[in-house]
Amino acid sequence: MTTAPTVRPGETDVRAAGPPDSRPHAFRSIGTVAGAATVHGVHGAAGRTHWKCFAGRRQLDSPTEAVEWASIPAGGLSGEHRHTRTEEIYLILQGHGEFLFNGVPQRVGPGSLALTAPGNVHGLRNTGDTDLDWWVIETLSPGTDAVLAGADLTPGVPAMGDAVIHDLFQERTVSTDGVFTGPLRQIEAVDLDAGQRTALGRADAELAVFVHSGEGRATAADGTAADLSADTCVTLGADTLTRFEARTALRLLVVTLALPRLSAEAS
Repeated sequence: MTTAPTVRPGETDVRAAGPPDSRPHAFRSIGTVAGAATVHGVHGAAGRTHWKCFAGRRQLDSPTEAVEWASIPAGGLSGEHRHTRTEEIYLILQGHGEFLFNGVPQRVGPGSLALTAPGNVHGLRNTGDTDLDWWVIETLSPGTDAVLAGADLTPGVPAMGDAVIHDLFQERTVSTDGVFTGPLRQIEAVDLDAGQRTALGRADAELAVFVHSGEGRATAADGTAADLSADTCVTLGADTLTRFEARTALRLLVVTLALPRLSAEAS
């Protein structure tokens, strides 16, 4: 009898482990917020921010800059800054605050999902009495991706737009159509009761999965498995299928990151 390998949450690049083969690895990275760095003066704001990067260009094939987690204490501020080359989501995990969009505050709480397209200025202020935690995914706009690939062009900065904020926990699925043009296509909340299972995977996209609450286990088609608990983030390779099983009530937040060829088609 053989025992399936287990991936332990941490700063693990699963693609780099073991001998190379032609099959895509399901787990591109896995980590928890444990050991998050403390950063002072983020985007020019006074005070401290806790920050953890789960995955970036080294782990992913989609034009994704970073999959991250951040937290600021009561009264804290993540400074306002303009986006000129990337598209970014902020998904509030816990706490309450104000999403600052082009100078205008918008109240946000758990489940609030803010979409920031290039040309806009955003920041986040904690107005509650507990930590404000959020999931951050930043992807390259098609123009930026083309320049990094060697194209001879100078992308302009689009004009500011209106704030786009959804309640993911109410809507369940949010499409970025009409706001983003890059690889980040959809954000979904998946709730499983204890004992329930679901399978996640796309042939044409990578997936970023964040465990908002509960405990469970993720098992890839090759038998590689990872235990899951709140504040665990897993990124899954394209053309793979991973089974998620809930040991307790489990809430998964799932982001679809299209492969480069699909980003090119969309632009």
